[in-house]
Amino acid sequence: MLQCAPAIRVDDQPVGIPGPRAAADAETPLDVLRFVMEARQRGGQVALVTITGLIGSSSRPIGTLMGVAADGGVAGSLSGGCIEAAVVAEAREAIREGQPRQVRYGAGSPYIDIRLPCGGGVDLLFQPNPDPGEIREAVACLEGRQPLVLAQVRAGGLCILPGLARQVPGWQTPGWQGETFISWYAPPLRLVIVGHGAESLALVRLALTCGIAPTVLSPDERLLALATTMGARANLLTHSRPPPDLRADPWSAVVFLFHDHAREMSLLEEALTQPWFFIGAMGSRRTHANRVAILRERGLPEEALARIVAPLGLIPSARDPVTMALSALAQVVDGYRQATVVT
Repeated sequence: MLQCAPAIRVDDQPVGIPGPRAAADAETPLDVLRFVMEARQRGGQVALVTITGLIGSSSRPIGTLMGVAADGGVAGSLSGGCIEAAVVAEAREAIREGQPRQVRYGAGSPYIDIRLPCGGGVDLLFQPNPDPGEIREAVACLEGRQPLVLAQVRAGGLCILPGLARQVPGWQTPGWQGETFISWYAPPLRLVIVGHGAESLALVRLALTCGIAPTVLSPDERLLALATTMGARANLLTHSRPPPDLRADPWSAVVFLFHDHAREMSLLEEALTQPWFFIGAMGSRRTHANRVAILRERGLPEEALARIVAPLGLIPSARDPVTMALSALAQVVDGYRQATVVT
């Protein structure tokens, strides 16, 4: 969990900046699994609920997780609010009985009083009090930036399948294999912001609001202090060594927000050696053409240069910092969705 540094002062005035979203808003698979793990560590009872099938349309995909504690605490969601109350009641009953169950809501369900507005149906698997060791291992897998393959037996029981997440692409498609439901989960989106100026700070604010914990690399110590106060990880850029935070995995994105584009060349060279799913850089088409020409002269191959997304953002010619940040963040999140979507 992010820890916010003490408030700093600029011109002897407190800087009041909201921190990251509350834990109650947690929706990622890692958030849900942490909720289940922590409930078990406290000696509490909890159920893991998984979407295992869909009829028609749905606001959540197959494999979506939700955690429900015996005291009514919840992490995650399985719909737009249509069935959550029923899911909580069902999960608490499963916990009391100590038995797993599979339930359908919506189309084809025996619960005629629970309907999905879209007219579809959703199948849910309830696993009361899953094995604490397996849940800890699942959490450690995602925290270690490794993809997770989770196997849940219809009659009860859960385990992770180590190593298969990368080796067998088919595991990315969730579904039943006999009496076992297999689902695949990517590590959370990691965002690295490299640059200076108001755009960088605006992007930090928006990312934190969306539950994304960014890392900021900048030569601007004041910007780093503000970013730290807001709850971001921040490190000073120097010319003496490559920043360690510029290392990536396939679920990481880096955004370059320099106005002085000469500063970014060596950093872009370093980034292009890493497996980021998204490398974006601020600037006009003319700026990007100059950027590419310089990097080409420095020996970078065309396939590497083609990885740079520029002009940055989904909103053309965004000029104010907040619009630029919103435009860039939407593009990053869309890229992550495409990198992790399962069918």
